[in-house]
Amino acid sequence: MTVADLLDRAKAQRMMIATAESCTGGMVAAALTDIPGSSAVVERGFVTYTNAAKQQMLGVRAETLTAHGAVSEQVAREMADGALAQSQAQLSVSITGIAGPGGSEFKPEGRVCFGLAAVGQPTHTETVEFGALGRANVRLAARDHALSLLDRGLSKSTTALPG
Repeated sequence: MTVADLLDRAKAQRMMIATAESCTGGMVAAALTDIPGSSAVVERGFVTYTNAAKQQMLGVRAETLTAHGAVSEQVAREMADGALAQSQAQLSVSITGIAGPGGSEFKPEGRVCFGLAAVGQPTHTETVEFGALGRANVRLAARDHALSLLDRGLSKSTTALPG
């Protein structure tokens, strides 16, 4: 699957996409919008690097951040759901993780949590342990994984824009 193919499928299904990104800093939105004509599909992207931004822009609850930390499937779920709620999109992907360098025993470098939300579907979350690949490589791997999640979301989705 190429990004152009993903956009063509979204357009054919009349689906708009939103992104909610933390550790990738907008790399998914950039990959999507690098393709001419992507404005027919990409509704908006949120870069929510701080916890305050996650709360203000996406409605992530302070209680969720306190209980689970920013790098958690619970926060990824609220980010993906918030991106749908704060946009006109029917499909969203979220990313929150530790690109490195560093990390901890409990949240190591290379751990990235993803959310995939679609109107009318249960929100999917997952965690991928990319390992200590170095900051740039973790971010690239997370971007590519998020794009594959969007592709999977298009395959499962039956929701489209009316008309």
